[in-house]
Amino acid sequence: MHAPTDNTAAKGLRGWWASPPRSGVRSLIAPWEYRHLRASGVTRIAGGSVAAAAGVVCLSYRTYGWAAFFLVLGTLNLAGGYWYITLARSAPPEPQPARLALA
Repeated sequence: MHAPTDNTAAKGLRGWWASPPRSGVRSLIAPWEYRHLRASGVTRIAGGSVAAAAGVVCLSYRTYGWAAFFLVLGTLNLAGGYWYITLARSAPPEPQPARLALA
């Protein structure tokens, strides 16, 4: 017997990237990161802080090329983490399950 499946999962890379549906610039964020915006934002901020610290260390040793690389990398990660956390705060709250009133 071949029962019809109710599999509505997205097919292929394009379908995977489009789930969950999002619009505008938010579609640039990877699906896994979009599902976990707050954790991804905190992780990016931590990584950006480490990269910025590495840039400051490189500045102290006067390796300006590496310092510029790490400082730019840190700045971009800090900005991206801030953006992720801002998106997580502006998201509508998830619906809560209905509770029975006991009176």
